[in-house]
Amino acid sequence: MTAQQLDAWGHPHGGDANGTAQHVVAELAANAVTHGRVPGRDFELRLLLLPEDTLRVEVSDARGDRRLRIVTDPDAEGGRGLVLVAVLARTWGVDEREVGKTVWAEVPLTAGGKAAAAPPPGLRTTAPVD
Repeated sequence: MTAQQLDAWGHPHGGDANGTAQHVVAELAANAVTHGRVPGRDFELRLLLLPEDTLRVEVSDARGDRRLRIVTDPDAEGGRGLVLVAVLARTWGVDEREVGKTVWAEVPLTAGGKAAAAPPPGLRTTAPVD
């Protein structure tokens, strides 16, 4: 869905901006499914095209009781997904909601921004939100 929407907005499949957006969405969605799931509730994905050719990704889930964490232990099996988001996004954060939370990231879609390139090699991409 992300790849198709970015293509419709002029950032074709196979381009750096489209690939970067897909990586960010994949990380945030994986966290929502793995750590933010509440039985009977799904997560919500919103993609917004902001001024200055910036994509805002918002992933909302129903769990507000789990804090985001970044694992820094080099021997840990996961925990680096939010590091990847931080590298690829211009900015990111968490907003509390009445029910749950929204994790968001703003990704520049042009080469003048911080994150219009593919992720660094060797960086694992899983992040527990515990």
